[in-house]
Amino acid sequence: MTLKAALATMCGGFIFSFLIVLLWRKLVDNFGVLGILFAAAFIFGTTWCINHGLEKPMIFQSGTAWVDMTWASGAGLLTASIVTGGKFKKALPNILCAIVGGILAGFILSLFL
Repeated sequence: MTLKAALATMCGGFIFSFLIVLLWRKLVDNFGVLGILFAAAFIFGTTWCINHGLEKPMIFQSGTAWVDMTWASGAGLLTASIVTGGKFKKALPNILCAIVGGILAGFILSLFL
């Protein structure tokens, strides 16, 4: 991967996490359950188009394209919560559950794919 591709990939991931932190809560607070749908459609749809759907996408893909935005949101939201005063120790159970869930899901998928 070139330096240019690495920087573009990091910027694409940052934009995704930044929009989640910036807009999700406001949309949910203003529109309730409908705000969740607005947030999902706008944030995920727009950033997916920027990161993957353009002729020259921002994110450099090396094979596992289905996890790149998940890693970006996980790392970005964890960083944002720590920077705004959250504690990493409180996030550890959620991180461990996500890892175990990912391993379990991968194992189940491997049984029939």
